[in-house]
Amino acid sequence: MRSLRPVTRLALASSLIALLPSAPAHAWGRDGHRMINRLAVENLPQDVPAFLRNGNAVDIIEYEGPEPDQWRSKAEDELSNTQAADHFMDLEWADLAGTPCAAGSPGCSPDGMMLPKRRFDFIKALQAAQAKHPELPLSPDKVGLQPWQVEEVWERLKSDLRDYRKLSAANQDLSGIETVILFEAGWLGHYVADGSQPLHISINYNGWAEKTNPHGYTTEHHIHSQFESVYVTANIKPVDVAPLVAASQPRQIDNEWTQYLDYIHHSNTLVERTYQIEKAGGFTDTGTPEAKAFTEERLAAGAIELRDLIYSAWVHSADPVPEFHGAQ
Repeated sequence: MRSLRPVTRLALASSLIALLPSAPAHAWGRDGHRMINRLAVENLPQDVPAFLRNGNAVDIIEYEGPEPDQWRSKAEDELSNTQAADHFMDLEWADLAGTPCAAGSPGCSPDGMMLPKRRFDFIKALQAAQAKHPELPLSPDKVGLQPWQVEEVWERLKSDLRDYRKLSAANQDLSGIETVILFEAGWLGHYVADGSQPLHISINYNGWAEKTNPHGYTTEHHIHSQFESVYVTANIKPVDVAPLVAASQPRQIDNEWTQYLDYIHHSNTLVERTYQIEKAGGFTDTGTPEAKAFTEERLAAGAIELRDLIYSAWVHSADPVPEFHGAQ
């Protein structure tokens, strides 16, 4: 799906806001999140420390895959409200807070806009965009903060892998730092998996929300859970996805921010295909071969991205650390 350009967004604003569901749904469901985390760890390269690849690591990181969705319960309302935006990104609106870039360059959107790397810079830019476009819901909780959550958890993981290197070189006890790292890798996995689900990267996240709907895509609020939870649980198993992950060679990511933006931009291009498959009955009961292949590819994409980010955090944990000049 092509991203909506700002002028298009403005034309659709009034009808679009009325059609949006009241709250974002969860991504992939328990089974999909566990599958992505497990396959990522099982396919880490051998030069990653063994404690991140053994059976204990696989079990812990797999278990943690769906854990951040547990934090979205109304029983913990403040927690739910604070971190809900970390799970999604409405890329069609986010460009309004970006800066121009050369289309096709790393991290640049199809509309030729680059999002700032720092969370608070993005929030400030959204505030400025909101002042120009008061008819659009451009607050962070409406647009989403998903890529910043990935960046920040990834940097935590890299930082603690650096500490692991130091403690290991000094022959110190590693049990504590290993526990922290396993948690962070599993935590990271949840949001990376969210990014491979096209409906988590679009305003059309649970029913077609655009004013123009010439192909008659569903506007009912069922497609999200039907695709990522009901269909996945009934039809997709790890053995179906594992060969796709294994066929991809681990790669070192040197600019995690722009690479991750490219990853979610690609997910956004698949939104309309998701709706086409749903319209054809692909996610109903056993579905269609196209739906199965599409879902397996998206789950594999999440596992590959997570594997490569964990691997790259390990590699870059050996990078020189810039001098620290103190904080305010």
